[in-house]
Amino acid sequence: MQNFLMKATDCQLDMTKLDLDIFQESETLTIPGLTYIPNYVDVQQQNQLLKEIDEQEWSIESLESARRIQQHGYRYEYQNGILVACNYLGDLPDWAMQIAKGLYGDRLTEIILDQVTVNEYEPGQGLRSHIDCVTCFGDTLITLSLGSPYMMEFTHSQTQERRELLLLPGSLLVLKGEARYVWQHGVMPRDRDSYQGREFIRSRRVSITFREAAFPYK
Repeated sequence: MQNFLMKATDCQLDMTKLDLDIFQESETLTIPGLTYIPNYVDVQQQNQLLKEIDEQEWSIESLESARRIQQHGYRYEYQNGILVACNYLGDLPDWAMQIAKGLYGDRLTEIILDQVTVNEYEPGQGLRSHIDCVTCFGDTLITLSLGSPYMMEFTHSQTQERRELLLLPGSLLVLKGEARYVWQHGVMPRDRDSYQGREFIRSRRVSITFREAAFPYK
């Protein structure tokens, strides 16, 4: 994604001390339909994205989780995990549309995805294990991670087999096929992660998930 967000202000992220590039995720190939791309955006691009995102209005997902979220393109509202409303919000913000077009240009998706959910994770916050709503969204889910490394856990919905993947800042996670429809994914609520013999103390992570709003919700 060479031409995305060429300019950055206030260098907020410095991953050089972590030497995260040593963690290459060969094991992810054991989940059919899962693609993991480290370093999809660089540090300057991450900083600019965080700046753009923080200029948008945040809302609280629920009193239970207390996580802050943003929804763009379409707003989906759930109660007890059940979809109760979907509203069209208008075009994606410019920063989100640039990424969506980049994902299409990089042939990671067959269309320009039109729904974006931004999740903020502070240390101790997590995401319950789940499969994204099958009737609400299309076949491809793509998440860009910014900020702190966080462990994501994958659980096979039938066998309960588990896998773990450390999502590095600037990395891209693509879920299709079995990874989209059979494997649940989630983030455990904790302050640190242990991965391949190394401990990672969590700080703020922001994830940007791109999806296609499915008919009849648009």
